[in-house]
Amino acid sequence: MTGNPRSNDSGPLLSVEGLKQYYPVRGGILGGKIGDVRAVDGVTFSVEQGQTLGLVGESGCGKSTLGRAVMRLEDPTAGRVLFQGEDLANASGPELFRRRRDIQIIFQDPYSSLNPRMTVGEIVREPLLVHRMGTKKEQVKKVRDLLATVGLTGEMLDRYPHEFSGGQRQRIGIARALALDPKLVIADEPVSALDVSVQSQVLNLMVKLQRERNLTYIFISHDLSVVEYISDTIAIMYLGRIVEKGPVDRIFERPAHPYTRALIRAIPEPDPSRRKDAVPLQGEAPSPVSPPPGCAFHPRCPFAIEECRSAVPSLEPLGGTDGHRGAEHLAACIRKDEI
Repeated sequence: MTGNPRSNDSGPLLSVEGLKQYYPVRGGILGGKIGDVRAVDGVTFSVEQGQTLGLVGESGCGKSTLGRAVMRLEDPTAGRVLFQGEDLANASGPELFRRRRDIQIIFQDPYSSLNPRMTVGEIVREPLLVHRMGTKKEQVKKVRDLLATVGLTGEMLDRYPHEFSGGQRQRIGIARALALDPKLVIADEPVSALDVSVQSQVLNLMVKLQRERNLTYIFISHDLSVVEYISDTIAIMYLGRIVEKGPVDRIFERPAHPYTRALIRAIPEPDPSRRKDAVPLQGEAPSPVSPPPGCAFHPRCPFAIEECRSAVPSLEPLGGTDGHRGAEHLAACIRKDEI
């Protein structure tokens, strides 16, 4: 079940092509470079206006780094980030500043993402001041309207972040992200630090805002049940690469990659009669400093073949016209374990 509207707009709002984000590893007596942490290793995807792409994977797979690189909070090592046809990865300072209005982010931690020395009114108003949008009177009115939009009141303008609960703080973070009327919002684990009951409230708020404002989301999470609710398309990341991507219904009904199947079967099921046996995964995720050759997942995969150990897989269509794509070695996995 998805909770957001479908867009009929043609063409992607955002296209990411071969994006890489490497961090140098230094060591030895002279502190020279001895390798790279391959946090994001050649990722390609696109998102259409009004849609939600759910980005899923274990901790350390590179999904949050990917979100920051898309936004140019960090300069990518290689690749292109095309937003409405403009390459953000190689944009100059003034061009990037102008595009900041259209791309905003909701951070994971509602406690550390808000400045404790600023009032709520100052926090939400800050983007308007930076981009010099409106008079002071207009800015204050917009801040009040934004707080009302996310379920808070104008009387809270002069309060400080420590006076709010975690769910209220995340609503403040959402209001700040909406201040410049963006087209794309990158939500980096926006509900992972919240209680389950509060999670549903924040998710429903995000769905409502998307419908009202035709927002496009990149929703980053490790919780597949949350991603299933809010997403149109899901991309599964493992060790810096996307191993499977497709419509949310197709991914959950017919997951192709063994890693995707393992993640889905690990979702807690309250009804014992509906529980499934988990797909066995061996060992720990490899280090991004020295990933294994070929398919990075092959050391933990129960269906690995010789090709998986030698050739780096690329995403290929898995049949049909719905955009379901997976690593090219998947034919062998599917034959061994019918989906």
